[in-house]
Amino acid sequence: MSRWKALPAELDPRVRQLVVRLRRLKDHSGLSVRQLAARTGYSTKSWERYLGGRSLPPGEAVAALARIGGDDPTRLLALREVAAELWEPGKSRAGTATPAATPTPEPAPPPPADPANTVGPADPVATVDPVGEIRLSVRSLRLALAAGAVALVLAVSSAVLVTSWLTGRSGTDDDGTPRTAPLAASAPASTPSYSCRLKRVDGAWYAGNSRTGDATVGYGESGPDVVEVQCLLRRAGVSPGGIDGMFGPLTRGAVVRFQKRAGLIGDGIVGPRTWKALRG
Repeated sequence: MSRWKALPAELDPRVRQLVVRLRRLKDHSGLSVRQLAARTGYSTKSWERYLGGRSLPPGEAVAALARIGGDDPTRLLALREVAAELWEPGKSRAGTATPAATPTPEPAPPPPADPANTVGPADPVATVDPVGEIRLSVRSLRLALAAGAVALVLAVSSAVLVTSWLTGRSGTDDDGTPRTAPLAASAPASTPSYSCRLKRVDGAWYAGNSRTGDATVGYGESGPDVVEVQCLLRRAGVSPGGIDGMFGPLTRGAVVRFQKRAGLIGDGIVGPRTWKALRG
């Protein structure tokens, strides 16, 4: 298992989550950085920048590493798209410059006019990917269409509610006095109810929501796996806030505190090692 250097503190949590998952896939593959470069066609220095949080890896590199590590690239590519929206060249957060790894600049990439003399693909950081730009445009159009559809549904629902309210105001009392129907109490939104049913089985703690021990759970996710994390954190004496199934800032902070207390890397992402510590 590689001993990774700490990621830059200014990295956005979602960019950090992408880099951490790439590191785990690289460790799981058992390949060195040099071997990984030979398998994927991206240079050793490029992979050092990607895994060090200093450059955003292209989608093709992420998909290649996912296949080598035996993982489904779809989820990693979605996480890479989120990180791409937060990433600026030379920056990891808006207005925050990412420090260079060494004071000596790298040699300029070979000119694109002579591809026949180029060994391996050019450094993805220094090239323009027109296909990626087209995919980004199509994705943006799909997001805009989805947002328009949601807005239309909300508008129709509002119109139906107003019509029902106006209809309910008609009618008179027995003495002929116009009657006004009382407003119906707004029904509370249906929210899932979670509970922690802690039980120790074969030396491991379970809270009755999920039995996973290897799923990767991180910031922005929700569902039974998140509830299990929150329950186990509370059992360990680290409060994640409410048991609501949402992996928000409070839950992430609780995970970081627990990881540091357990001697793990405090990246705020629950993976196999953190699950083992939580269930131990």
